[in-house]
Amino acid sequence: MSNQVDPFLYPSSRYHGNFTPENLVFNNNLQEFTQKVSYICSLETSGKLTPEESYKQIKSLWKELKRSKKELGIGQQPFLGENEAGE
Repeated sequence: MSNQVDPFLYPSSRYHGNFTPENLVFNNNLQEFTQKVSYICSLETSGKLTPEESYKQIKSLWKELKRSKKELGIGQQPFLGENEAGE
């Protein structure tokens, strides 16, 4: 999502899942998504954003995350053999 982020504004937790470069990148994108959604929710709660604007921003972030998932191939298993795929 973004290249340089302030660790104070965008804290990141260690990744403990199944390691692949794609999973690591997606996890980073997911953590950034949740942090931004949290900020948007806080801004809406305090009256700085309207519910409609909050929804639009979160929807845009969701589309970015979905695109990231697709581009990284998360959830796809292209190298399974016929026996492993259950065919």
